[in-house]
Amino acid sequence: MKNGMIECSVCHSKLVSPGSITVSRAYDRHRSKVSSKQRALNILLVVGDCILVGLQPILVYMSKVDGKFNFSPVSVNFLTEASKVLFAIIMLVIQARRQKVGEKPLLSISTILQAARNNALLAVPALLYAINNYLKFIMQLYFNPATVKMLSNLKVLVIAVLLKIIMRRRFSIIQWEALALLLIGISVNQMRSLPEGTTALGFPVATGAYIYTLIFVTVPSLASVFNEYALKSQYDTSIYLQNLFLYGYGAAFNFLAILGTAIYKGPSSFDILQGHSKATMLLIFNNAAQGILSSFFFKYADTILKKYSSTVATIFTGIASAALFGHTLTVNFILGISIVFISMHQFFSPLSKVKEEQENGKVELMNVQSNLRSKDDSFVDMTAGANEEASHRVGSDDRQPLLPR
Repeated sequence: MKNGMIECSVCHSKLVSPGSITVSRAYDRHRSKVSSKQRALNILLVVGDCILVGLQPILVYMSKVDGKFNFSPVSVNFLTEASKVLFAIIMLVIQARRQKVGEKPLLSISTILQAARNNALLAVPALLYAINNYLKFIMQLYFNPATVKMLSNLKVLVIAVLLKIIMRRRFSIIQWEALALLLIGISVNQMRSLPEGTTALGFPVATGAYIYTLIFVTVPSLASVFNEYALKSQYDTSIYLQNLFLYGYGAAFNFLAILGTAIYKGPSSFDILQGHSKATMLLIFNNAAQGILSSFFFKYADTILKKYSSTVATIFTGIASAALFGHTLTVNFILGISIVFISMHQFFSPLSKVKEEQENGKVELMNVQSNLRSKDDSFVDMTAGANEEASHRVGSDDRQPLLPR
């Protein structure tokens, strides 16, 4: 037994363990066939994620004027979701043209309606993402870009707990220790990082910042886990069709937020292009690419891998913010990054999975031994039956004549 799969000792076929909670049968079949292409895809996802996630807080910082945003953050989120919807539609059209004869058409009304019913759960992460995208701008008012990225790494621990509760995913003791090291690395970097003598929302800056940090960590963690569950539970559905629903829900939620802002502040705030610059256009493109890449992470890879790859972007963010904006790379930052990388290596090291694999190996060995015993018992029964039949044949013939010869 390995990764929730049981391998037959005779034909070596893999079956899902009855005791494990499966997301979907299609994903289980995919998980049992990890190829070199899948590993190459994971590497490409990590590299792309590091670049996009590293650039995101820098672009947000460049979008500020005198420490404030001249545009509505909700308008950026709406334009980002609209861009992703457009991308999903284009990719769906391309995928539909490449379909083989006899396959169910992707763009038929029946296919879209059925997929919409099956993927209704995607509305939950879409709403949570809409809230989280607004919080990203709020966090920039309290922390520099490198610190924002370090704070976002706290999501890894929350996600691990949610994966254990919602998706029944198991982690070894070494992996939990790696997550604890991650928290230590973040704490080391956070020492004396808050500005002093300023206030926000009537609270001291530390209080307001930590309240936003708590929400900033919890909301996207829930969104990531629900997103992974929703995408993998309908694994046979095209990812571009799933993204169409996810981004469509996100665009709808952000548009409702724009309407609410227009009602509260007046019709002038309804102009979604007001206050935008080249930096905000780059930010919209970056956020859209990052969201599209994340969907591939959640469906074909893992949420933990997605969040750990974001920690690698912290180095790029810290160095770039120091070069562009004059932020100082402190000793705490360097030590924190070092601990984070040790944590990442420990979490994904094969040694962290040895104990679990050994326990699963024992279960598999017990199953094999029980199968062998059952086979031996059946063989003994067959032998006993054959001996009984032979002894019966050796004895006197019941059909011999009763009269003496």
